[in-house]
Amino acid sequence: MDLNNSTDYLTNVSTLVRSSTHLLTPASKMIIALPLFMSFVIGTIINGLYLWVLKFKMKKTVNTHLYFHLILSYFISTLILPFKAATYLQDNHWTFGTALCKVFNSTLSLGMFASVFFLSAISLDRYLLTLHPVWSQQHRTPRWASSIILGVWISATALSIPYLIFREIHHDHKGRVICQNNYAVSPNWERKEMQKLRQWIHVACFIGRFLLGFLLPFFVITFCYKRIASKLKEKGLFKYSKPFKVMMTAIISFFVCWMPYHVYQGLLLMKNQSLLSDLTMILTVLTISFNTVFSPTFYLFIGENFKKVFKKSILALFESTFSDDSSAERTQNLNSGAQI
Repeated sequence: MDLNNSTDYLTNVSTLVRSSTHLLTPASKMIIALPLFMSFVIGTIINGLYLWVLKFKMKKTVNTHLYFHLILSYFISTLILPFKAATYLQDNHWTFGTALCKVFNSTLSLGMFASVFFLSAISLDRYLLTLHPVWSQQHRTPRWASSIILGVWISATALSIPYLIFREIHHDHKGRVICQNNYAVSPNWERKEMQKLRQWIHVACFIGRFLLGFLLPFFVITFCYKRIASKLKEKGLFKYSKPFKVMMTAIISFFVCWMPYHVYQGLLLMKNQSLLSDLTMILTVLTISFNTVFSPTFYLFIGENFKKVFKKSILALFESTFSDDSSAERTQNLNSGAQI
């Protein structure tokens, strides 16, 4: 699931818009670019603070390890967003060169695959902790979590490599430099004999992205939380509605944030050039922007201990920055063994 393909509309409108009778208005472009800029500013600050608290203010546990890398995947994606927004506002003219065209889009793909996989890993971890407590007590260690984290990053990197290869720049009929996927990996990618090969590779990428980047993680998350809910009900804990609401919100937010993206990718594959495609693209940008900024808030602030440590850490940061007196003792006290 690469955001670089969702940004094929953000960075590559030439293949979709130049022959379309429905062109996006400047207002529509601002609707797309503004959330990207806002997500960059807000997401960089918020996710950066989360990373700082998880790294330096929390006890090193399985939870903190998994959440740290989940937020890191969001943080990586936010750093690329302003380049996409700026390019789109320039009528999709890419001014950053071939190397950055490849690196930026494959990095977005890396961040998005990693975030989905880490959400699945966190769901599996909660499933094991709830339904297999004996096994978890024996094997659920920070070292075990490190192995899971390494596997996630390797998998996300491997799935992002094709887009490092496919992504290229070329000049369209208006003389603009466009950064887009060349699925045929050929300098003569517009030749008719290459169209069939491009289409087959595009279809394969779409299917793989949908299965590995959405359907399988959605099934894992739904299955884990459904079993956890059943276990809570069996133990008579289901009457407390908070765990159930948290699980349902996690499932719904995952579906709502990522389904528009895959619908839009399907429309691109079918070369749909209608108002529906434009609206779906805008919805995709809005949901991805929301997901990048607010998903970390949801997943972290369901932990009471994290909220307490976060608030105390931010307060100590401001005190140490603006106060003339050193408050080393108070700051040192924040390094307690709190867990999410």
